[in-house]
Amino acid sequence: MEISQQDLAPVQKDEALKTPEAAIETVEATETSANATEAAKADAPDGDAPLEVENEMAEAIEAAGDGCPAEPADNEKSRPDLRTKEDVIAALKELAEADAARVGRDELAYLKQRFYAIHNAEAEALRDEFVAGGGAPEDFKPALDPAEEEFKALLATVKEKKAALLAAEEAAKAENLARKQALIAELKGLSEDADNANRVFPRVKEIQAEFKEIGEVPATEATDLWKEFQGTVEQFYDQLKINKDLRDYDFRKNLELKTLLCEEAEKLDQEEDIVLAFKRLQNFHDEWRQTGPVAKEVRDEIWNRFKDASSVIRKKYQAFFEERKAREEANEKAKTEICERVEALDFDNIKSYAGWDEMTNVILQAQKDWKELGYASRKANNALFARFRAVCDRFFTLKAERYRAMKDELQANLAKKTALCEKAEALSQSTDWRKTADQLVALQKEWKTIGTVPRKHSDAVWQRFQKACDSFFENRKKNLSESRSTEEANLAEKRQVIADLKAIPADMPRNEAMPKVKELQAKWNSIGHVPFREKDKVYAEYRAVCDAFYNREGDRGDRGMSRFEDVIKEIGSDQQKLYRERERVQRACEIKRNELKTYENNLGFLSSKSKAGDSMVREMERRIQRIKDDLAATEAKIKLIDAKLKG
Repeated sequence: MEISQQDLAPVQKDEALKTPEAAIETVEATETSANATEAAKADAPDGDAPLEVENEMAEAIEAAGDGCPAEPADNEKSRPDLRTKEDVIAALKELAEADAARVGRDELAYLKQRFYAIHNAEAEALRDEFVAGGGAPEDFKPALDPAEEEFKALLATVKEKKAALLAAEEAAKAENLARKQALIAELKGLSEDADNANRVFPRVKEIQAEFKEIGEVPATEATDLWKEFQGTVEQFYDQLKINKDLRDYDFRKNLELKTLLCEEAEKLDQEEDIVLAFKRLQNFHDEWRQTGPVAKEVRDEIWNRFKDASSVIRKKYQAFFEERKAREEANEKAKTEICERVEALDFDNIKSYAGWDEMTNVILQAQKDWKELGYASRKANNALFARFRAVCDRFFTLKAERYRAMKDELQANLAKKTALCEKAEALSQSTDWRKTADQLVALQKEWKTIGTVPRKHSDAVWQRFQKACDSFFENRKKNLSESRSTEEANLAEKRQVIADLKAIPADMPRNEAMPKVKELQAKWNSIGHVPFREKDKVYAEYRAVCDAFYNREGDRGDRGMSRFEDVIKEIGSDQQKLYRERERVQRACEIKRNELKTYENNLGFLSSKSKAGDSMVREMERRIQRIKDDLAATEAKIKLIDAKLKG
């Protein structure tokens, strides 16, 4: 089993709140700039927010990737597990065919990192092979890699598409700039016609609406362009003596809009998602800029109210990322400790299946601990994951190699056990009861000394051997006529035990009934063999009565373990049956372990972002816990059998 970035990467509650340290630094610069331009506010024609402060806050969002840039590790939930260069090239081809606007810079960086990690690993392996063959390291020259050329060509294609998209966006911004400059020029011309102010007023409103609807302009021009436009609008209102009723109406309307913006900005203090609150605040700032002037006597008051509400959100925004940075540093330290922990493990001296299973549990626990941690800083997260992944990959590679080596041993064991089956089958029809019995017992002892065989042949070869042995011993029993009367008497006694169990009242309290049941079970175990033809039938009837009692009430695990203890007691000291039972339980244990691994791997692919996803995650966790409980009970049964075998 291997893990991927997708397996290890845990789902964070604030997954959308991803802003790099550069965003924090930009916000700090914004606060300094806002303080520096505080005095300039009084000189603003409308007393609105100083444009330097608003633009710098907007630029902080833009520099931070609109407030929520995806750090490299965020894509770990959706990225495929790319193991080969062909996988990476296939993923890059999909990006090359996709819309350029949907291609993220982090996706390209991840594909490039994965490709050259695989490429360099292959080159290093070739170099090691060259040196191992007697070549000097400095003489090694790697061959031209066609996959690398294809990768570079695809990467260039994607970058060209991204460049073309950026050029188109810049051209659109330049066109918007020209359109806005034309509107400002027209507005200046209208401002100079003081005699026709009332006539041109509707056109001025149209120009304001058109200016607002036009899209973005180059960032270097935005502030000066808006200042020029706002100054021209205010010049039209203040210097050309527009009709006072229209002017006062416009001021009142603008005051209502700005008051509403203040109220909405103040409500943002109750928003739990601070990044979302900050993004909304930037939208409010855009709306504030696009809203016309208000009366001079309320300009300072309304602006100070809006500025104070903005300051509260900005400070919380900065504090959020400072706290996040501290969490990332703690996660980086914890992930480094996990890397050091797994790097200190010795994989080279594991000799047995049990040892590999134990070490697998250690690695899986380390992966679980990794998943429970959040993200580290951007500069360290990918490097730490690559470091941890390298150790895990090395372990599972060594384990796979060891299991391949063990496969030959399993085949050899199968051949040995097949030979024993043939010998047992040759003796199964013998009538030399004593000599043949000793020979079969010797074969059974030899069978125990042979190791395990491939799982798909385990049941078949065992049943073949068991059938041959059972055939002889059943034939021997049939010929031992002196034991028949005893077996008939034993049958009668066991039927009496069944009758006594059935006689226990169904409504008797468990603590009162249990001693009687145990006493009767002990009596059953003390009774000898019954006629072979009746053995299965009477045992099934006995087992049904006991199961009916245990199923009346009580813990499921306790009932199961109690019934299993009774089964072991019934087997007694029969080594052959004990080994047979142990193999059956061991196979059940392996099935549970594989099922547990599958559920734990699947759990890593689920996300609890939605309500349905959260419900699925909880159901998966409940299933995993049930499997763990069953696995613990199964392992306890194995220990019970082992204790019986040693005794």
